[in-house]
Amino acid sequence: MMTKKKIEHYRRRLLEKREELLCALDRHVHYGREADQDVAQDPADKASNSYLKELLFSQSTSDRYILALIDEALERIAEGTYGICVACGAEIQPKRLEAVPWARHCVTCQDLQERGLLRELER
Repeated sequence: MMTKKKIEHYRRRLLEKREELLCALDRHVHYGREADQDVAQDPADKASNSYLKELLFSQSTSDRYILALIDEALERIAEGTYGICVACGAEIQPKRLEAVPWARHCVTCQDLQERGLLRELER
């Protein structure tokens, strides 16, 4: 079982990462608007702007997904289930939580999910 001090450590890390991602999303929106306002005449400039907008969209999608995982992790902290795999109920390894504090699964279940085999096990 995780100590209150350790849970608070993860909660702070999650909140910091959440704030960082929200700022990044704001920047992406700002840069995307700037790219839209550039009236590029040159085909190379148009291609560059298009690439930039696609890159920003891709980053924003990834950031939003991580934000959702962070919000779920914060909910699990509030519920008292943080650090427990949502699929099998085993404790998520501390090293994994240090690397990815928003992790939902233990290493074994994460591997199964990445291979598309976890649906059979999830409760």
